[in-house]
Amino acid sequence: MKLNNILSITFIILLLMACDHPAVPENAQKEDRLPKISPDYTEVTIPCNICPLNFAVQENVSEVVAKFTYPGGELTYGKHQVVQIDEMEWKDILKASKGSSIQVEVYGKTANGWKVFKPFNIYVAEDSIDNYISYRVIQPSYVAYEQLSINQRDLTSFDETEIYNNMSVSTEGNGQCINCHSYQNFQTDNMLFHMRQGFGGTMMAVNGQLRKVDLKTDSTISAGVYPAWHPSMSLIAFSTNKTGQSFHTKDINKIEVQDTYSDLILYDVEKNEVSNISNKLEELEVFPTWSPDGKKLYYCSAHFEYHQTDSILPETEMIQRYKEVKYDLWQADFNPSTKKFSNFEKIYNAADSLNQSVTLPRVSPNGKFLLFAQAEFGCFHVWHNDADIYMMDLKTKKVQKLDAVNSPRSESYPTWSSNGRWIMVDSRRDDGNYTRPYIAYFDRNGKVHKPFEVPQKDPNFYTFFLRSFNRPEFMKEPVKISAQEFARKAKEDAVPAKFVTR
Repeated sequence: MKLNNILSITFIILLLMACDHPAVPENAQKEDRLPKISPDYTEVTIPCNICPLNFAVQENVSEVVAKFTYPGGELTYGKHQVVQIDEMEWKDILKASKGSSIQVEVYGKTANGWKVFKPFNIYVAEDSIDNYISYRVIQPSYVAYEQLSINQRDLTSFDETEIYNNMSVSTEGNGQCINCHSYQNFQTDNMLFHMRQGFGGTMMAVNGQLRKVDLKTDSTISAGVYPAWHPSMSLIAFSTNKTGQSFHTKDINKIEVQDTYSDLILYDVEKNEVSNISNKLEELEVFPTWSPDGKKLYYCSAHFEYHQTDSILPETEMIQRYKEVKYDLWQADFNPSTKKFSNFEKIYNAADSLNQSVTLPRVSPNGKFLLFAQAEFGCFHVWHNDADIYMMDLKTKKVQKLDAVNSPRSESYPTWSSNGRWIMVDSRRDDGNYTRPYIAYFDRNGKVHKPFEVPQKDPNFYTFFLRSFNRPEFMKEPVKISAQEFARKAKEDAVPAKFVTR
């Protein structure tokens, strides 16, 4: 038999296997409860362009069959204890179910025969989601940063690629930390991420061209840390931070990150110039973010006065008093013509009024709402189990806790999709140790729906992949610069930025 014929027959067999649909068991005993599945996709609302929602059945069964009933059709999937859906068929299911729902009925084979669980719905919104997200993949090792990468994931499929991997430049004696990837208006021609320690600097793509910049000047306390691209101008707001960390021996939160000093700066990308936005001595200012029209800057600020004794360093004092640090939400007006800020105003008094701390504000694309994380104290809520996501109506300044999104464990890093219909957060609800990206629908009536975990081809992926997904960000397109190009640029010297006074 010719090789071409063998390959053709093999392809047909694999295709038939991929599209195999098990029979629905007859005379199954009914269970008056939902099945335990992982990830939990029961009664969730999903985008009309999301990849298949594969799941594992966590019941005492040897085989499963899941029947998917949708407008105009019915399909079954299942093998052993997992349900993996054919990607091409899933696209047809979504197309037929757009604006409607899919009913899922799970059957499980036990020693006493088959049983069928109470059916659940998957609602398919008419709204799509950005095709891509990106995140930092990191081991929860607290003090080490070997094998870090910034990855991008196609949400319409299971394709994932590395944007940059620190091991491409790290050596045994010269490691590199990478963090804080950011994009302008969900596009990737203008983007950045930081590299620290070995080959340190801020890696930037400006109109698709790479540059490496050193944002530390003699007039700033550090290089740029938390970034926010202006939506239409070649400007980036950063916080500058002098941070430290300490470790708990008994506290469930494990680790504390302290912000000893912090200010806000503005970086002019075209001129390679840094200027101050706000550098008040007794204010810790951090996490800038712009309004969609670029005329307001939102940020967090905590009032903190050091005792200034000769016997104790500020870093040591901060470790002793870290629970006193509580951030409020502020806004400032920005004049695009003069590039100056004015009318600094506190718009949410979390510290004095609520004895709470606000971090990580993000404004919706229509400029109407602002998401943020809130916990009892501090600036690094990803480590705080009491951290939850809140939303402010920017017109009325009314704040609501997003109960649908939150869990008993940490929720942090909230962000919006480009159409404002989807909210993504980092959550530790699975096991308390690893952050995973969750997505929730924000409908046109202002209702937030039950979040779902970003789907994976292997339903058990999150169980065995022992790394965290940090700072998830939406993107309309993938990063087009290769990881190798980033690595070559990383080895070059950073160009120092110039400090100017406005």
